[in-house]
Amino acid sequence: MTTGITITAIDPDWFGVQLEDGATTTSHRVHVPDALIAGLGLADIDRERIVHESFAFLLEREPPSSILGEFSLDVIPRYFPEYHDELRRRLEKR
Repeated sequence: MTTGITITAIDPDWFGVQLEDGATTTSHRVHVPDALIAGLGLADIDRERIVHESFAFLLEREPPSSILGEFSLDVIPRYFPEYHDELRRRLEKR
């Protein structure tokens, strides 16, 4: 079970993410595209929070070692069609 998600802003659209899974740490670089934010109506949500909830979503479905090292959040629905609906639900809860 993953014990930690650490997010570091690289620039406004890119984030570094480290996942701690026991003694193993994986590193990821993720892009948050403006079109995704606008399309989902999430302009008022902090992008770091969107990244965190996106990784929490992914970790419920696959181990950290299976998550791509670098990707854009807009590719997640190709693998998990429920991503957009679930992301909105998660962001409304807080």
